[in-house]
Amino acid sequence: MRRPTPAEHDLQEALHAAQDGDAHGFAQLWRALQPAVLRYLRVVIGDQAEDAASETWLHVIRDLDRFHGDLSAFRGWLFRIARHRALDLRRRPTVRHSTDPVAPDAATVALEAEGTEWALGLIATLPTDQAEAVMLRIVAGLDVATTAQILGKRPGAIRIATMRGLRRLATHPQVNARTARMPAGEV
Repeated sequence: MRRPTPAEHDLQEALHAAQDGDAHGFAQLWRALQPAVLRYLRVVIGDQAEDAASETWLHVIRDLDRFHGDLSAFRGWLFRIARHRALDLRRRPTVRHSTDPVAPDAATVALEAEGTEWALGLIATLPTDQAEAVMLRIVAGLDVATTAQILGKRPGAIRIATMRGLRRLATHPQVNARTARMPAGEV
């Protein structure tokens, strides 16, 4: 059995603290997991990612006292909620009431970095099942079983979708062009 890293151990402790109502524990979970949730949602739902992420964390706050499990189970639960919020937002008509520009939060600024934005944009061009599998398995770091539960598919289908998505990305013309421009040590 694999031993948790110190960071995982700290997050497990933060999860327990958050379940007991500790705001610092919840903040620690949010800081550690929000960037991955936001990246996943950007691929799944695009411009509505921040709205879906906010609704996801509100749902987590509301139901955290009823959650039972370890950090791995929490991550699966978190991404399952994020996916459902994204699907809900996709079904709603999009209406913006304000035309005032909104200042981006720190996570958004970090995501706007050229490499990350480029990679997420490429992943978003994949068929939906492949994009979600790649985001949850590779970017969010979830295991096959958890990803299968979130997406409502069998583990074999998740492995295949991930493999096909990664193969498609590996042969994408933009990836080949970018790789050809990079020095040998940076690929």
